[in-house]
Amino acid sequence: MSSSCALCGASGAVSPVAVAPLDVSVDLCISCETGVSDGPQDGPHWQCLHEAIWSTEPAVQVLAWRLLKALPEAPWARDLLDMAYLEPEVQGWAEAGLSVGEDTVIHRDSNGALLTSGDTVVLIKDLPVKGAGFTAKRGTAVRNISLVMDNPEHIEGRVESQRIVILTKFVKKS
Repeated sequence: MSSSCALCGASGAVSPVAVAPLDVSVDLCISCETGVSDGPQDGPHWQCLHEAIWSTEPAVQVLAWRLLKALPEAPWARDLLDMAYLEPEVQGWAEAGLSVGEDTVIHRDSNGALLTSGDTVVLIKDLPVKGAGFTAKRGTAVRNISLVMDNPEHIEGRVESQRIVILTKFVKKS
């Protein structure tokens, strides 16, 4: 079969790849198919996700979102995930296909409330921001937070246009 890859647009040999858990498939090149099955490695090839996440095809959006989630160490991927918007049913589809293991990290604020990606939190203490030369003041709202998946005590958010890591013990969910 010869066509073009739904993610990167490469022409040539493509094969259908199922987008679980729904019975939908998309045509992918061998590079994208390998990234979907084995997990992507940060590199120039995955810059194609900048366009794929905005596709009009929900299945392509789901695959792009999952690949971006699998690149937590890449700042460009985190920023793109922060900007991307998926319709609620597409977001649910994307999250349903992720494997949730027993080692899932749970983030809680200073009051024990469960934090999720995209929440808004308020700082409960003045925090000096190392390397940025300013202090994040108590009462500052941090919108659309990201969770640090390997550490339950860290979240990320933007304060004064700087992306910073914040300890969960210094925030409360609003």
